[in-house]
Amino acid sequence: MQKNAFITGNSTGLGKGLSEVLLSRGYSVYGCSRRGCGLQGSIKDGVIDLTDFDSVPSALEQLLQDVSALQLVVLNAGMLGRLQDIREASLDELKQLMDINVWANKVVLDWLLASGIRVEQILLISSGAAVLGNKGWAGYALSKAALNMLAKLYAHEFPETHISAVAPGLIDSTMIDYLCHDADSEKFPALKRIHKAREENKILSPVAAAERILEALSRLKDLESGSFIDLRQILAPEEYHELMRARTAVENNSSGH
Repeated sequence: MQKNAFITGNSTGLGKGLSEVLLSRGYSVYGCSRRGCGLQGSIKDGVIDLTDFDSVPSALEQLLQDVSALQLVVLNAGMLGRLQDIREASLDELKQLMDINVWANKVVLDWLLASGIRVEQILLISSGAAVLGNKGWAGYALSKAALNMLAKLYAHEFPETHISAVAPGLIDSTMIDYLCHDADSEKFPALKRIHKAREENKILSPVAAAERILEALSRLKDLESGSFIDLRQILAPEEYHELMRARTAVENNSSGH
């Protein structure tokens, strides 16, 4: 049976990595982004601005018009925003982050519900920032925490579909470039762990991160639908424990302990 996957934000980074790996595994891939991904093979790519909420349903209708079943949906599109103290984050900045990281996903999920397409598994790409609450992550952490709850709530409305909010770990991307070169690691100490990971070549390529996610698909189904999981907990426990130790050290230092 032909397997189909739908990936948002597939022009770069993890979304493009997932598209590449799924194509290599024989999937037909349906992707959308603001720029298009340019991959070859069994892929249908739509140029869609997911924050133009009114236009998304008709664009998805055109993209997925011949699809009756999707084995995998990955809602990956998102943005980081600026690292800053939450008191410095303007409401306009926070709204922009919520629009792309949360409400765009709601629009897509609502369309899938109404479409009649059978969906086997949905992943919402979240982040450890959703639960760690490190200084500086501001609107990104808020939006990813809301995304985790979105997954839990929609699990009630997709009874035949397994839904997970997934933190994939550190992935080489323009976001990591910003965190390593432009953000202030003295003001935001959690960045030092990311700098160290890059220096030690411990940051995954988009393709390696995609392989990690696909490796975890069946294990995610063992969890209650709607759950949040950091993939490092189940696939790289030593890496996850190191993250928790580093977080504790940062908290102790910032509190003077």
